[in-house]
Amino acid sequence: MALSYKKDLDKYKDLDEDEILNKLSAEELKQLETALEEMDPENALLPAGLRQKDQTSKTASGPFNRERLLKYLEKEAMEYKDRDDIVPFTGEKKGKVFVPKQKPIETRKEEVTTLDPELEEALSSATDTELCDLAAILGVHTLVTSSQTYDGTGSKEGYNNVVKGEKMNPVFDEPPNPTNVEDTLQRVKSNDSTLTEVNLNNIKNIPIPTLKDFAKAMEKNTHVKKFSLAATRSNDPVAVAFSDMLRENKTLRSLNLESNFITGAGVQALVDALRDNDTLTEIKIDNQRQQLGTTVEMEIAKMLEENKSIVKFGYHFTQQGPRSRAAAAITKNNDLAPPPDKVVVAQV
Repeated sequence: MALSYKKDLDKYKDLDEDEILNKLSAEELKQLETALEEMDPENALLPAGLRQKDQTSKTASGPFNRERLLKYLEKEAMEYKDRDDIVPFTGEKKGKVFVPKQKPIETRKEEVTTLDPELEEALSSATDTELCDLAAILGVHTLVTSSQTYDGTGSKEGYNNVVKGEKMNPVFDEPPNPTNVEDTLQRVKSNDSTLTEVNLNNIKNIPIPTLKDFAKAMEKNTHVKKFSLAATRSNDPVAVAFSDMLRENKTLRSLNLESNFITGAGVQALVDALRDNDTLTEIKIDNQRQQLGTTVEMEIAKMLEENKSIVKFGYHFTQQGPRSRAAAAITKNNDLAPPPDKVVVAQV
């Protein structure tokens, strides 16, 4: 009996269910759905919302009007009566009101002491040394300032108690860089023999195309030996332009690109250019907005080992390995450098 039942099922293996479903009409699909739902209404594998047929399909009672719906909801909310409080609020205060204690304000009164006219005259004409001796005898060191103490005794040893303070002189900000950017650019392009140093430090409004023009003009300049570009908001395109300049220029001795927005890609371009440059002796790239990373620092150390002309390199390494290799390379370059370019301390 079981074998005959299996043989009857074999004829249904090659049936295409999708083709059969596509031939059914909408009413037949609805009937099939109802039949399937009624076959297993307690199927635990189905969510609770799918264990029975959909009963939410209703015909619209009228056209949808959003304004009328909002007005109806607002009207229902206004007509709904609030629930009465079981215990009405009367505003009565119970218990004691906290009143913080008022502490008396202590005022210090300075006692005004008067001395004899002869004593006041003697103190006003006394020197710093005499005042220090008098303060030491009396044991009161607040009579003189620390600078008067140093001038009178010549000793740098301080006292254990409080001494009289001295007003500090205000330190004003440095004046802005007076360099005329356009005029300097024209002088660099014309290869002015009197222009040997270009200082654009702290000029933050120089456009990026102008900085690229400086790099392009420096490729053929034969007189500028020092170029400073610190804190000018220079980025990677500017660094790439100056790397191209370093491949062509054979006169520049010092390049300063500190405190800018140059990333590892821009520094990598400068490092690649310095492998072919044997005239630059000093370059500074420290204090960029983001760290360069271990890979770039290793490339810098490798470049310094190959380059024999750089005797001063301004960058604070974050990794011990590149720092040691760079320090050894800079020291070796300083030992092999000719006397005019020799530098005692290598900045790494």
